[in-house]
Amino acid sequence: MGRLRFGVFIAPHHPVGEHPTLQFERDLQLIEHFDQLGYDEAWVGEHHSGGWETIGHPEQFLAAAAQRTHRIKLATGVVSLPYHHPYNVAGRITLLDHLSRGRAILGTGPGALPSDARTYGVDPVQLRERQDEALDVILQLLRSDEPISAKSDWFELHEAFLQVKPVQEDLEVVAAVSISPSGMKLAGKYGIGVISVASFSEEGLTALPTQWGWAETYAQEHGQQVSRDRWRVMMPFHVHEDRQRAFDEVYEGVAHWHNEYNVETLARPGSERTDNPKKLTHKMVDRGGAIVGTPDDAVEAIAHLSEVSGGFGTLVGFMHDWAPQDAMLRSYDLFARYVIPRVQGLLRPVQTSRDLLRQDNATLMAGASQGVLKAIREHNATHPRS
Repeated sequence: MGRLRFGVFIAPHHPVGEHPTLQFERDLQLIEHFDQLGYDEAWVGEHHSGGWETIGHPEQFLAAAAQRTHRIKLATGVVSLPYHHPYNVAGRITLLDHLSRGRAILGTGPGALPSDARTYGVDPVQLRERQDEALDVILQLLRSDEPISAKSDWFELHEAFLQVKPVQEDLEVVAAVSISPSGMKLAGKYGIGVISVASFSEEGLTALPTQWGWAETYAQEHGQQVSRDRWRVMMPFHVHEDRQRAFDEVYEGVAHWHNEYNVETLARPGSERTDNPKKLTHKMVDRGGAIVGTPDDAVEAIAHLSEVSGGFGTLVGFMHDWAPQDAMLRSYDLFARYVIPRVQGLLRPVQTSRDLLRQDNATLMAGASQGVLKAIREHNATHPRS
C-alpha cells in the first residue's frame, strides 16, 4: 500500500435546532476547508428521517461542493441502493463525476435507518439483497460498452445504456460495512472498495481484525481481487495542543450526541443515557472508539488502529458537532498540519535535512564566513578607494 490517505465523513450529525439552510452552507464551507487543507476525500451521507442527518440526496450536495473545490475526492457516503432504481444511481454518479472533473466516488449501502426503509415501504429484511441486486446492475452500467437488460421484483431495465460514461476510466465503487459481513461479501464478490462505518463502536472495533478476511474469502470464491489500499476505516477525532483542552472541548457535545441521538432518537440496543460526560468520553477514547488529545496522541492512536486492523488505505474522520465551530475548525487544521504529514512520512526528510546541517553547521558556517572575507579582500585590493 501507499501512504495512508485521510478523509472526512459528513453524515451529517447536527443536533436538531439549527436552520437547515445554514447547516447545508456550513457543511459546504467545511468541504472547501478540507480541500484547502489537503484532505483526500469528503463523504456525504443519505438519510431521510431522524432529524439529525438532513442530507437526503448526496449527489446534489456534492455537485455544489464540486464547484467550490479543486482536488478533494467527493464520495457518496452512502447511497442507499434499495431506495433507488439502479439506472438513476449510475446516471447521477456519472454526472457528478463530470461536474467534479473526475473526482466522484460511489459509496453504496443497504440503508442505515429503519425509519428510512419504512418511508420507502421496503422491508428491512430485503435491504441487503436489494443492495446486491442493484450493485450488480450499476457496475455493468458504469463499465460495460453494451446495453444491458435486467428484471427484478422491484426494478427493470430494457436495453439500458449510459449515453455518457464517467470521466474516470475506473470510477471507484465502495460498499459500506458495519458489523455483519454483508459489506465485505459485496466487496469480495465484485472486487470493489469498502468503508467500515461502525469502526468507532465497540462492536465495530472488535470486528475489524476479521473483516478483511471476509472480503478475501468472498473474493476468492468469485474470482475477484480486493486491496487493503481501498479499505477505509472511519473514526472520530478531535485534537488540541493541550490534551486536557481537547477533552474539555468535547465533553458536553459527546454526551448530547449520545443521549439525544443514540439513545433518544435511534434507541440503539444497549445504549443508556448518561449524566457523566467525562466518564462517557474517556471510556470511548480508552476503548479506541475516538481519538481525542494532542497531535502526538493522534499519531499513536492511528498507528494502533492500523496494527489492530492489519492495515487500511484511508482513515475517514467522522465529522461531529461535539465541539464548538471554532474549536472544530482548529482541530481539523492541527490534524492536517501536524498529524497527517507525520503519518505519511513527509516530515522525515525535512528532519533529516535539518539534522545533517546541525552535524556540520559550525564548519559550514566558518567556510561561508571565509568566503565572504575573501570577497571583501579581493574587492579592496582592486578598488582601494571605493
